[in-house]
Amino acid sequence: MQIINHQYIVDSQGQRVSVILGIEYYQQLLECLEELEDIYAFDLAEASQDEVIPLAQAIAEIDLVT
Repeated sequence: MQIINHQYIVDSQGQRVSVILGIEYYQQLLECLEELEDIYAFDLAEASQDEVIPLAQAIAEIDLVT
């Protein structure tokens, strides 16, 4: 597990309102988030029960619309 160096920004009551992260760690978080979004989109598509068509057919249909 990676050690996370971070700092908090607090308001006048001492409540944490923001966090400062190193840029490398922030970029890793964004990459992980993107991967999780892809997994979630796949799971939604798989559960949708929509008709499955071949990629070539889907591209052809899109080209007809555009």
